[in-house]
Order: sequence, then structure tokens, then C-alpha cells
Amino acid sequence: EIHEKLKEKLGIEYQKYTILGACNPPYAYKALQAENKIGTMLPCNVIVEEQDERTLVRIVDPAAMMQAGGLAGDPVLEEVGGEAEKRLKRVAAALQG
Repeated sequence: EIHEKLKEKLGIEYQKYTILGACNPPYAYKALQAENKIGTMLPCNVIVEEQDERTLVRIVDPAAMMQAGGLAGDPVLEEVGGEAEKRLKRVAAALQG
């Protein structure tokens, strides 16, 4: 948890902030077989943070990450990224309601 590390290492108080790594090993392996540079984007990050009296969850967009990383266009990566995106959207929908 980032807030604990900031306190421990720098003596700084920060709101509760946790970075989680969402990973599906079979899909990660398939993506790595297609392009080993994809490892810079694994696992998909999910941030949970406390703001005022709310808890916010932020989930990375795998398709946008691949586009930004110059890895779009590979059919295997697009398949894996699409599946990751669908799964993360289901998580986001479940959290909303």
C-alpha cells in the first residue's frame, strides 16, 4: 500500500492508496508469447483510494495501454486485451451497482 510506504520511507501522510495487479496467467502467457514487450504492461493495474468519505476504484483500460505502448494491431494481443477489457468492465459494473 503506497500510503504506508510513503509514511515509512518519507514520513509523509497520504490518503489510503493501494495499487492492485489484476492478472490472468493464461492470457498473460499468451500475450508474452506474441510480444515479450507486453510485460511492461502486466499486470493490469487497479487503484483503490480513499478520498474524503468515498472509496474510488480506478481500472486501467488494456486497449488504451496497448495503443499507447505501440502494440496495437497484433491479433493475439488484441484478443487478449479485449478479453481483459471485458473482464475488467464486469468488475467495474459489479462495483457500481
